[in-house]
Amino acid sequence: MTLAAIPSPTHAVWQVGPVPIRAYALCIILGIVAAAAVAEYRLRQRGAHKWAILDIAVWAVPFGIVGARIYHVITSPGAYFGEGGDPLEALQIWKGGLGIWGAVAGGGVGALFGARQLGLPLTVVADALAPGLPLAQGIGRLGNWFNNELYGRQTTLPWGLEVHEMDSAGRPTLVDGEPVLRPGLYQPTFLYELVWDVLIAGVVIALDRKFKFGKGRAFALYVMGYTLGRFFIEILRDDTATHILGVRINVFVAAIVFVGALIYFLRVKGPREYVIPLGVDAPAPAPAGGGVSTVDVSSKPTAPAVPTGYRVVTEEEFRAYQATGAVPDDDPDGGTVAETDGESAEADTDGTDDERDSDTTAAGAGGRADDR
Repeated sequence: MTLAAIPSPTHAVWQVGPVPIRAYALCIILGIVAAAAVAEYRLRQRGAHKWAILDIAVWAVPFGIVGARIYHVITSPGAYFGEGGDPLEALQIWKGGLGIWGAVAGGGVGALFGARQLGLPLTVVADALAPGLPLAQGIGRLGNWFNNELYGRQTTLPWGLEVHEMDSAGRPTLVDGEPVLRPGLYQPTFLYELVWDVLIAGVVIALDRKFKFGKGRAFALYVMGYTLGRFFIEILRDDTATHILGVRINVFVAAIVFVGALIYFLRVKGPREYVIPLGVDAPAPAPAGGGVSTVDVSSKPTAPAVPTGYRVVTEEEFRAYQATGAVPDDDPDGGTVAETDGESAEADTDGTDDERDSDTTAAGAGGRADDR
């Protein structure tokens, strides 16, 4: 006898006039907004100008969507290039099929372009994104719940998942006007990953606050945490997927990416990086008396609203800049200037670690998830 079960929605698409509103797309959009909000806050804490994340997202989000689709097509070629497949459907992203690994790679390339245009080091952007990305992925998993997909094997656990028969358009199969449930209950792997993603976001925030990771190490920590959980969750899944030696391909990918992130985390060292915007007014130092009446609110800024570049500095230099408004002198052994034409110099002397960082962004909004 089943004492409890997790119900699943019977609709994943709502028609508003001629426009279909997909639950999965809404969840992905909410995830992107959440990741951007977290990254924006963390970038400002490190000295970036307001709304810098929007300039980066303009590049990262589209690249992430394209990368996610390419990964799906490469790892599931039979549906498009096999017998009975239609190659043109590979371009029809609205029918679903996005891979998180491709989203990470594609989004990283887009973030690189966006960061270079702003003159921000990629590692600073990556570390700012680190806790927001798993949060976005967790929110996106709610879309899988609406789609009745990405569940695991049958189970007798009290929290087993009810699954409806759904078509590719997100509509339930009906018999006598009632939606049809698949027999039995299934492992709610979407829920496992959602909970794990939120935990990873909390762990990254806590450890980064304590150890002040730099050089992309907070991002590497996120990647290690996510792939560790994904490795075991993927084993529980029973949906259609490409297999190698009888093992789902994403199990191999999770293991390989985990090892790569671990090597990066252990080998790359360096303090947290801060940036000072160039070409804008420095913050006015706080008046000695601390009274509001001493602040001149009538003066108008004369500097451009957007920085022309950034100088990478230490935390001590950044705090001094905040307190005094004085930009530190160029230091051949320390902070350097990153210009917005894409030519960024090194933050310290231990190599081009920021060029070797693995970035990410949230995947785009489509129909069904399939292999994510």
